Amino acid sequence: MSLPALKKASLPKAPPLVKLLGPSFILLGLGLGSGELILWPYLASQYGLGIIWGAVLGITLQFFINMEIARYTLVTGESVFVGLTRKLGGISPIWFIFSTLIPWMWPGIAASAATLLAALFGISYTPIIPIGLLLAIGVIYTLGPVIYKTQETLQRLIIIIGVPFIFGLAIYFAGPSDWEALGRGVLGFGSHFWLVPAGISATTFLAAFAYAGAGGNLNLGQSLYIKEKGYGMGKYSGRLTSFLTGKKEDVSLIGTTFEMNQKNVSLFKDWWRKINIEHAVVFWATGATTMLLLALLAYITVFEKSSTSGINFVIEEAHAMTALVGPAVGVLFLSVATVMLFFTQFSVFGTTSRIMTENLLLASSAFKTKHAGNYFYFFLWLQILLGIIVFLLGFKEPLTLVIIGAVLNAFSMFIYTGLVLWLNKTSLKKAVQPNRFRTSIVSVAFLFYGGFSLYTIIDRLF
Repeated sequence: MSLPALKKASLPKAPPLVKLLGPSFILLGLGLGSGELILWPYLASQYGLGIIWGAVLGITLQFFINMEIARYTLVTGESVFVGLTRKLGGISPIWFIFSTLIPWMWPGIAASAATLLAALFGISYTPIIPIGLLLAIGVIYTLGPVIYKTQETLQRLIIIIGVPFIFGLAIYFAGPSDWEALGRGVLGFGSHFWLVPAGISATTFLAAFAYAGAGGNLNLGQSLYIKEKGYGMGKYSGRLTSFLTGKKEDVSLIGTTFEMNQKNVSLFKDWWRKINIEHAVVFWATGATTMLLLALLAYITVFEKSSTSGINFVIEEAHAMTALVGPAVGVLFLSVATVMLFFTQFSVFGTTSRIMTENLLLASSAFKTKHAGNYFYFFLWLQILLGIIVFLLGFKEPLTLVIIGAVLNAFSMFIYTGLVLWLNKTSLKKAVQPNRFRTSIVSVAFLFYGGFSLYTIIDRLF
């Protein structure tokens, strides 16, 4: 596919750091309901805290991957999807549509939220509950005038409420020995094992590792949100708006770059420094802390005490808190967990629909950018419909659904990690390319995801 060359314009000056907060809240929110709230606490409830090093390593690798995704858009004003289509042609958008739709069509996060919601109100779980949640997501997006703004505002609110609450619970319940176990776990020392406990499923561990952060193609959404916020050369791109309540804006797929002179390189370095700080504080530090504290809570309340499987360990955590303190704390914990899971699924649908919309526009000139908002809602409601079908077919175990999606996403991460690094190394001028350190870290991530995915496939087949 032949795309027009990049346009040229001046690189705007980076605003103060506080005004750059935003995109990382969405990526952080995308991880709260999968790795942070489900998989890593589940592993801690089963094996103790000796496995938590994987969460820290996983989110650290994702930090560096996400920054390379952001780098391309800051310099060019277009998404990495456009850049890869320039390199690979029409096969690239087709791959990203299917590698986004298939792994994320398993609505395990919505099923988890529905399970906790049923427990919260003391009613039996039925498919009607998660189906109702999926429909509610569609309505919220349809009525929000600017899609990105709707997503960022709601996700920021949930994080501001949820993370301090979790921190407070951990401070209250954890004793010195618990904090010591957490510290040892970060170094890989568990109860009678180092790094990996005997009997742990490679599939489950890979799923948790992939979801230590946003996971899968969701990380690529960082590129789109850099555009939506108008950071760097993304200033020259438009935003997607609701076809019901939003004012239409021109959306440009083709990017705009800047002359590679001393002034612009200096301005870019200022952007790069601030974006790194923003992502390190909001995504990496907050995400890692939340995962550690949620795993710690699971360890304190249900490790070696749990008699249930799957997502029900969260309900047992709430029961344990009720027994220790009183019903108010247990109810609050279940309520916060339910809301966080719901808005994680909310952000997942928003990000995946945005990714597929961008790639549909790249797949063929028959699809017009002026209809981008309509395509977004097509993919949004398609995913909701597929989710409803999954529930009506009888798939209801949330953990199983989450793990299926996570393993598929781990493989897609292997593919795009290598592609994004290659794109930045071959398409960007040397002055704004990744340095040797970042190249090495992302290369390690590429090899890790590839090797682990291959091992998991072999393990499952043989």
